[in-house]
Amino acid sequence: MMKRLTGIFGCLSLALLFAFTLPVNGGYKVGDKVADFSLQNAIDDQWVSLASYGDVKGYIVVFTCNTCPYSVMYEDRLIELHNTYAPQGFPVVAINPNDPGIKPGDSYAAMKERADSKGFTFKYLFDAEQTVFPAFGATRTPHVFLLDKKKVVRYIGAIDNNAQNASAADKPYVAQAIEALKNGDDPNPDFTKAIGCTIKVKS
Repeated sequence: MMKRLTGIFGCLSLALLFAFTLPVNGGYKVGDKVADFSLQNAIDDQWVSLASYGDVKGYIVVFTCNTCPYSVMYEDRLIELHNTYAPQGFPVVAINPNDPGIKPGDSYAAMKERADSKGFTFKYLFDAEQTVFPAFGATRTPHVFLLDKKKVVRYIGAIDNNAQNASAADKPYVAQAIEALKNGDDPNPDFTKAIGCTIKVKS
């Protein structure tokens, strides 16, 4: 009997070990194909999917918001990325994943105001049901997922290596990854740590 109990507790201990050591966050990895989604654009109230972009070479999907200081620091760089690379087939697709019940400044109405005041040139989508960011595995704002034209993830992580000072950033990760794709190469690095605020999730 004691031997049997020991075996049971051993199995339970092993199960608990795996429960606490397996990654908490799932989501897409580099090389995975992304399922399409449809979210409302705060700029014009239209519903937007990746397919609605038509003939593009890729997508700069970035989870961002109004209220995170890191997201605010990167707003001008997102505009610059879109203005530079959208004409080359790589538009920015910005998605706000935050629950406005926790962060009222990230409400749909606030998104409209922010997009207007900053003159966003890219679509600013609202993940109102908070279903898209978990599918991607996004954990921060901002958090970038660069996709190729087949919607395959080719880079995940930060926009560059200096949130506080754009002029001091000497590793423009997203821009370098896009240039690699344009040249038919794999981005290197294809993964960096996203630095920013945690995504605010409904309880």
